[in-house]
Amino acid sequence: MADKLPSEFDVIVVGTGLPESIIAAACSRSGQSVLHIDSRSYYGGNWAGFSFSGLLSWIKEYQEETDVEEEWAAWEELILETEEAIVLRKKDQTIQHVEVICYADQDSDDHVEEVGAVQKNPVSVMSPDPNDPLDSIDRACSDPSELPAPHSESERKLEVSEVDVTLEKENRDDHIDCRQSALEQEKSKNAPIIEDDADVPKKNRITYSQIVKEGRRFNIDLTSKLLYSRGLLIDLLIKSNVSRYAEFKNVTRILGYQEANVVQVPCSRADVFNSKKLTMVEKRMLMKFLTFCLDYEQHPDEYKAHEESTFSEFLKTQKLTPSLRHFVLHSIAMTSETSSSTLDGLRETRNFLQCLGRYGNTPFLFPLYGQGEIPQCFCRMCAVFGGTYCLNHAVQCLVVDKESGKCKAIVDHFGQRISAKYFFIEDSYLSEKTCSNVTYRQISRAVLITDQSVLKADSDQHVSILTVPPVEPGSTAVRVIELCSSTMTCMKGTYLVHLTCLSSKKTAREDLELVVQKLFTPYAEIELKNGEQEKPSLLWALYFNMRDSSGINRDSYSDLPSNIYVCSGPDCFLGSEHAVKQAKTFFQHIFPNEEFCPPPPNPEDIVFFGDGVQPEGLASKPDTEEEVTVQRNPEEKAQE
Repeated sequence: MADKLPSEFDVIVVGTGLPESIIAAACSRSGQSVLHIDSRSYYGGNWAGFSFSGLLSWIKEYQEETDVEEEWAAWEELILETEEAIVLRKKDQTIQHVEVICYADQDSDDHVEEVGAVQKNPVSVMSPDPNDPLDSIDRACSDPSELPAPHSESERKLEVSEVDVTLEKENRDDHIDCRQSALEQEKSKNAPIIEDDADVPKKNRITYSQIVKEGRRFNIDLTSKLLYSRGLLIDLLIKSNVSRYAEFKNVTRILGYQEANVVQVPCSRADVFNSKKLTMVEKRMLMKFLTFCLDYEQHPDEYKAHEESTFSEFLKTQKLTPSLRHFVLHSIAMTSETSSSTLDGLRETRNFLQCLGRYGNTPFLFPLYGQGEIPQCFCRMCAVFGGTYCLNHAVQCLVVDKESGKCKAIVDHFGQRISAKYFFIEDSYLSEKTCSNVTYRQISRAVLITDQSVLKADSDQHVSILTVPPVEPGSTAVRVIELCSSTMTCMKGTYLVHLTCLSSKKTAREDLELVVQKLFTPYAEIELKNGEQEKPSLLWALYFNMRDSSGINRDSYSDLPSNIYVCSGPDCFLGSEHAVKQAKTFFQHIFPNEEFCPPPPNPEDIVFFGDGVQPEGLASKPDTEEEVTVQRNPEEKAQE
């Protein structure tokens, strides 16, 4: 083990998922000393993203049923007579029923390896940039070479005002043991991966070995979400200036599924009037209804009588054709046909419409390199303001004072006892005993690699979202997000497709396979019609169930001290509003007089080592910046 950690912090955060990362950043930014640890070797927990080989390692881990229990007696002597211990879970059990199916041709080469893959468990550190205002703050606080960096898997460009900083993205197996060893680790950095566009696999000839060889071009998220352009997460990214650590891409198409066909849904005014699928009467109907939804609260007489009805029933009372009702319900409001109320539907429709036009022709953005980048961005902010990071660092137990009933320390797997005032813990770390009274919802997930889009277009670089209505009684609607190679989540010539729904059956495969069969054809069964494929080829599929702990009341957990806050994992909703709300609520409960994630100070206001001298060339960032960096396709720019 490297040098021991400090024995006392203000805040200890266990787990590096999105809510934990946000709360760690907020506490560090407010001047609290923060220890942020995770027993995993990668950032993000169940919000993480992996290269293809990294995902295969993750799959293997979860398919292993053995749970090796460490000897508790070794730490028992650290607990005093006036204390008691809350033992934490040794293995994450939030993922179940993992199934993998490969449809692509299996090559004879069984020893194919990922191109550019690094040796297992190397260590790398992000060097501070002299032109980065956040890094300049840290130079006034501590040795910048000690800062851990969020890890990723392929080379990316982070835009900081007008200054470009190129960072090397590494394999998810990479980890940082702890902050004190960073000086030695900085010497071993991985060479960037060189993209070779000339060596693009031909369509319909993609083999499994090609997917493995190009594995570092994949960034596969465990959770599938989008960012509402006026949502809480985008607002927080902009306010805190964390947006400088990521780039985003517009979701270019909203799709619908009707009568066994995938169609594009017009949602903006321009789309509605340019649509050739709607009659002039339908266009007027739709625009009138959408205009009403934008300020429905000003017209209560229109919906008051239907407040107890479902949104689906309310739509039938409006002057909309069945086709328009279908699109509004499933592709714009994206609500349940049977359980969403009229007010829920109107609220979601208004939110959709208000987000249109801020960054593009749809309400949504997607982060380049995947959703797993977002927790890492907040981890970087925490580290810049002095937070200490340790991966591969397990916690044996929480130490509770019997008299006060409050948690006072943790004991890690090295036997070190570390004290703090407040503790934030990802719910997957809580033991079965602590969660004995908790009932969880389950999410069914599928990740597919395909060779074509579900809806062909002039461009092969669309990012699309599609909602497939329930395919049989008792099932739920399935959300489909299709990512192209320019999102930096898959190799050229392929698409990465995420399917998500609330579980209604035992396994994710049982929930999602019917939808997969409707949209795709297994690679070996593909047939050509008039020289073209009818459906995209399915090359590879992963199914798994994930626990949704977002709706759990704190009182459901057994005997948790009041200074322990439980952070939930990913939920089934499209956005990340719950994670942001949860982090903000926890922070304001503890520090009611502190601002939640304020912008960093301007560089000219920073005093370096007490001399008040500002380094040359350090440009200040305008306080009024309100945008994020959005990468656009050439055809999108041409439309503007």
